[in-house]
Formats: sequence, C-alpha cells, structure tokens
Amino acid sequence: MMLERRIAGLLLLLVGMFTNGLGAFVGVNIGTDVSDIPAGTEIVAILIAHQITHVRLYDADAHMLRALSNSGIEVVVGITNEEVLGIGESPSVAAAWVNKNVAPYLPSTNITAIAVGSEVLTQIPHASPVLVSAMNYIHKALVATNLNFQVKVSTPQSMDVIPKAFPPSTATFDPSWNSTVFQILQFLKNTNSYYMLNAYPYYGYTKGDGIFPIDYALFQPLPSVKQIVDPNTLSHYNSMFDAMVDATYYSIEALNFTGISVVVTESGWPSLGGSNEPDANVENAQTYTNNLIRRVLNDSGPPSKPTFPINTYIYELFNEDKRPGPVSEKNWGVLFTNGSTVYPLTWGTSTPTGNSSGLFCVAQTDADPDKLQDGLNWACGQGQADCTPIQQGHGCFLPNTLVNHASYAYNDYYQRMQSVGGTCDFDGTAKTTTVDPSYGSCKFASSNSSTTGALTPISATAPSSPVGGWSSNLKVSQLQYLIPAAFLPLLLF
Repeated sequence: MMLERRIAGLLLLLVGMFTNGLGAFVGVNIGTDVSDIPAGTEIVAILIAHQITHVRLYDADAHMLRALSNSGIEVVVGITNEEVLGIGESPSVAAAWVNKNVAPYLPSTNITAIAVGSEVLTQIPHASPVLVSAMNYIHKALVATNLNFQVKVSTPQSMDVIPKAFPPSTATFDPSWNSTVFQILQFLKNTNSYYMLNAYPYYGYTKGDGIFPIDYALFQPLPSVKQIVDPNTLSHYNSMFDAMVDATYYSIEALNFTGISVVVTESGWPSLGGSNEPDANVENAQTYTNNLIRRVLNDSGPPSKPTFPINTYIYELFNEDKRPGPVSEKNWGVLFTNGSTVYPLTWGTSTPTGNSSGLFCVAQTDADPDKLQDGLNWACGQGQADCTPIQQGHGCFLPNTLVNHASYAYNDYYQRMQSVGGTCDFDGTAKTTTVDPSYGSCKFASSNSSTTGALTPISATAPSSPVGGWSSNLKVSQLQYLIPAAFLPLLLF
C-alpha cells in the first residue's frame, strides 16, 4: 500500500512536470509575511497538489529549500534588498552567500536562478551603484563552484523604470538609470541570463485615470471601436500585460541589445481592497489570474516577439496579512494556507487563450445587480436553462456570487437556444467571449461542444424585461475546493 502511494505521488509530480516542461510555464511567488504560514513540507505538498512546478522565494530560507528537495520544482532564490549592499561591496561576502544558500542544496533542490534584490533601482536607489557588482560577484561565486551553467543570475525591476510604456514601440528606460540598466543588460547578455520584470496591470489601470478600459487590464475582449493599437507599428494589443512586456522588449532594444528574453517575475491582482480600492475584488482577481494563466500557456509572445513565450510567476501564493499598507497589499494570494483557493483557479488545466473551442455568453462584471438578478431569474425560469449546477452543493455554486451564477445560467441558455434565435444580451448585462470561463469541475458548454439537445423554447430571445421566480441565495464564501486531507500525506513521501 505504501509503495502504491509513493508511485501515485510520483506520477502526479511527473505529470505536472511533463505538462509544464513542454512550453511556457506559470509559477508562483511565495511571500512569508503570513500569520499562519504552513511548514515548508506542507507548502510543498500544496504546490504539488496544484501541479505548480516553478516557485520564486524572496530569500533563501533553509527550511523551504530543504522541503523543496527532490520535489522537481524549479526554484528562484532571492537575495534580499538588505543584503545587496554587503554583497555588492565584497566578493567574499558574495561567495559566502552562495556557499551557504545555494551550493549545499544542489542538485536535490532544483535551484535555477538567483534574483539579486527586488526592484532595487526604484525601491532602494542608494544601492543601485553596487547592484551590478553584486550580480557579478554572485556569478563569479557560481563559476567557482561550477554552478554557473545551472543557476542564472538576474535582478527584478518594476515597470517604473520605463516612465512612458505606451505606445510600446517608443518605450525607453528612464534616462537617469541608463548607465546602470546598460550594465545590467550587458551582464545578462554575457551570462545568457534573462530580464526579470514585475508587471502589474492592476496598477497600470488604477493609476491610469481611466485612460484604458478595465477589460484591457483583465485580458477581456474589447469591442472593435476600443481596440488598443500602437500607432507606429499598428500592432494590436489585447491586454495591458502584453503591452507592458512589449514595452520592456522595445526599451531593451533601444539600448542596442537583442536576444535577451523577458520573464515576468511578478504579476497578479488583489482580491480585496479598502473602500477607496473598488477594483480590488474577488471577481476581478479571478478574471485576471485565470486569463493570465491561459495567456501564458498559449506559449506565444507579445506582438513584437510572437515566438518568445512569456514565462510568468503569479504574485502570490498566500495572502500576506502582516504586510503594511492598504488593504489590497494584504490580499494578493491565490490560495489560503490550508490549500484551498481564494477563488476558482484553472492552474495549468485550461485551454490557452487563442485556442478556444467556441463562443461563450457571460455576465458583465459591472452590470447593475438588479438587472443581473432579473436575468438570472429569467434564464433559470422561463428561459429553461439548467441551473442545478449553481445551486448549493453542486460544482458551479462557488464562487457564490451573482455574476458567477448569472454567467453560468446565461451561457446554458445561450448554448441551448442560439440555434433557434436565442441571444446573449439579457438587457445589456451579458456579452459573448472566446475565453472559456470553465474552472475546476465547473464546465461551461461552448458553441463547439456537444450540449444537451435544444429544448423547445418558450421564448427564443433573451428578455429585455426578465421575469421569473428562480432566486439565488448569495452569501459570498471564500473557502472553496479544499484539498482532501487524505491527499496531502500521499504527497509527503
């Protein structure tokens, strides 16, 4: 029995590794400002259960590095901002850091990169004069231990080092940083490493004063009249994320460097905010994160680099409740510390964007709640949609929100009735999309999938003034899809 469990756990790990190893990958950042953070072995079990094969640590915590041993998970370890100055001023300090935090763990812990600081140029500019020295000293220490071919060295930077990111084709690094950035890029080129980018459409949107629509930040389809186009290249940008990555590529090329790939070391969306942070909510976070995963696993690049996949680390694994700052700062996590998801997550199991199997009808996230409730009532009543899956105890009940329930009901009605004139309107509260809204065990039928036979319609078109008696008891719950307790021990062999 023990052997069978070990084999089952190993097969699960191998499946995750094989699936994600063939193309672009989605990893996750693990912050530790968490009151009830699990032990390292429990975190690794959670990672394996969710088939997460790449992680980034902000430090080189010995407990986590030991726990990750023999897991196969690829690890980026971090040199903290507090350590950058000392390392940048002393080759011996750099060598000691590598000998303590990297060399002892290889090869059983699959360390593949070292991130030197985090947003050093904008967060601790006084350390910028020694940043490249720190990178060089760390790399030389890796050479001395014959680890330089396995472990890359880079340094994550925010979009703030590119003051004008749109249009992407004219983007350049802040001239005040040009000397340092040039040296960083020269180091990356010489060592065959990659540029680490922290890209946050959430901030791009919330600080943009309405310049761009929120759908653009959330990877949602835009109507033809609102397409985002670079006027110089005529490239169409379907998401702010792609534009940010492309602006970085153009900025790199403006300093006459080519062949340096961009890896997004942080990107995400907060699921909760304060009263002055209305866009930080669970619906937007769910939309952004799942669409980001689909986008990355699409295995393509931005318009200027279509064959360069955008490997990305989601920020972040758990909500860091001990972080200072606004409410949103504490609520970027995709999982709770018990392994359950903050919102339904299609990690590595969904069809990438661009390869959708059909057309779906979903509720508008900003629709009037009363109209949404009317539309839901009509779809589940007179519209004859099958609304059993969104009732409590069934696969699509969570997240228990009006938008989610309406989306399922609207789509079920639309797929059944479109062949006889059914529309996706619902008094302006619905829209069609090619992005599959399915998640976990909740599957949305599409126009190309086999659905139950079309029912005889009472009304072929969706109502402008819906009526009906179906109601939904909407009490939003955050705990969803618990990892079965019996499953975790199997993964801890």
